Amino acid sequence: MHLGRWFLMGSRGPAPKANSVRRNKHEYATELSPEAQPGRPLPKTLPVSTAGAKRFWKTWAESPQSATWMETDWMELEITTVLVDQLYCGDTKLAGEIRQRVAKWGATNEDRARLRMSFEKKPDGPSEVPNEVLADVQMDEELYNRLRAV
Repeated sequence: MHLGRWFLMGSRGPAPKANSVRRNKHEYATELSPEAQPGRPLPKTLPVSTAGAKRFWKTWAESPQSATWMETDWMELEITTVLVDQLYCGDTKLAGEIRQRVAKWGATNEDRARLRMSFEKKPDGPSEVPNEVLADVQMDEELYNRLRAV
């Protein structure tokens, strides 16, 4: 028996809407500029000693995502940077916690897709890798080897 949108057989409540109506791909989407942000300097009171943790702060503080951050997000970055410092000091048990925290900011392509976060298209051109990034590769290899040993 059918009474309007209500079905009396085999289900509760109204029939679901059609997919074309239900799925709005652009609803709640966040589009960010791909440009680096001015960010904030690393707080002097933050107990961070490793170059990797300082680079972590700089990367996230200048990321396009930080343009929309509130004070609570910056506090979360401070806490996570301390955890990253401990990771670089050898506490590999923190890797999972750090991964969960940075996923909420959109660290990977998958995270950004889940968060419906996208970046404005920028014109194609030659992309150069800054020298400071190339210099940090050796440190990242050392951390990778430590994590791989676990």
